[in-house]
Amino acid sequence: MTFQDLELIEPISKALTEEGYTTPTPIQSKAIPLILQQRDLLGCAQTGTGKTAAFAIPILQLLTNSPINKSERSRIRTLILTPTRELAIQIGESFAAYGRHTGIKHTVIFGGVGQKPQTDALRSGVDVLIATPGRLLDLINQGFIKLNQLEIFVLDEADRMLDMGFVHDVKKVIKLLPAKRQSLFFSATMPPAIMVLADTILTNPAKVEVTPISSTADTIKQSLFYVDKSDKNSLLLHILEDSTIATALVFTRTKHGADKVVKVLRKAGVTSEAIHGNKSQNARQNALKNFKSQTTRVLVATDIAARGIDVDDLTHVINYEIPNIPETYVHRIGRTGRAGAKGTALSFCDVEEKPFLKDIHKLIAKNIPIEKNHPFDTGRY
Repeated sequence: MTFQDLELIEPISKALTEEGYTTPTPIQSKAIPLILQQRDLLGCAQTGTGKTAAFAIPILQLLTNSPINKSERSRIRTLILTPTRELAIQIGESFAAYGRHTGIKHTVIFGGVGQKPQTDALRSGVDVLIATPGRLLDLINQGFIKLNQLEIFVLDEADRMLDMGFVHDVKKVIKLLPAKRQSLFFSATMPPAIMVLADTILTNPAKVEVTPISSTADTIKQSLFYVDKSDKNSLLLHILEDSTIATALVFTRTKHGADKVVKVLRKAGVTSEAIHGNKSQNARQNALKNFKSQTTRVLVATDIAARGIDVDDLTHVINYEIPNIPETYVHRIGRTGRAGAKGTALSFCDVEEKPFLKDIHKLIAKNIPIEKNHPFDTGRY
């Protein structure tokens, strides 16, 4: 199947061609026709499956095909609720890319920065609003946003909303939406609490599921390094001596851990930056921009900050610390080996992390191959 088979309007087809898109991912080929039929949708898909385009493309088409009078321009027609600023910004970039020839206006609002540029954009009128829950409710309470004429509502990364404690805010937003609307609900996992939330939002939804959370892409070469905690920095520097590693995304469990790794890398002359919840919005955006342009070779991230980091052609993901939630491992390494490209995922495991590793092996139903010939292998594990 190609995008041409999806019967997209010319302005969107043109933009996709300019972006170099030819073949839709499984979630795109399944979800786009259903959304264009104005069905409610329950989508189970991880970051990296092409889910943003799966809802952005049909939404742009639906809005373009049912234009409104200029006098109504101030009303918000679509709301996309997403848990993190990074994800909100990336969704905004997607709408800008796919909708560049449509005339559909969008804006992104999130906390942690001044609200005036955001309220100015809202005043000038937007069709699509992409928002994080806190700032959205704040601007609703101030009277800048009304959702009573909304046509389409998207809840993205619902499981992460739950993890981050936003579920009460989400419920407050839902109460403000018109009963007659199209709703799209996306989550990487479907625990019972998420299913209950989905039931309150969706009406007779079509269900689309791709790449279950327990599977890792065959295009990703996985390796496990048993190493003492005290040798992890040396092992990381040893691996980065390989000049063919243009960029690497390194994961730590804590913000403090991310900062410590960056300090070690910089001291050794490796360009690196950290991305986590304590960083200002501008610092995070700049770090991501530098990493995408390969000005920064290594980006060290915590899991919550990294959700939604979408970097084309990323070849290496390094788990400096093994995640204590097995699904997180699948999310982390899924940042590489995308769209059929090859990727490498390296994991450093010390003795205290072995129980976490056991859970990961159980989830992915295979053992990660052990790398024995490295200078810091004590042979004790």
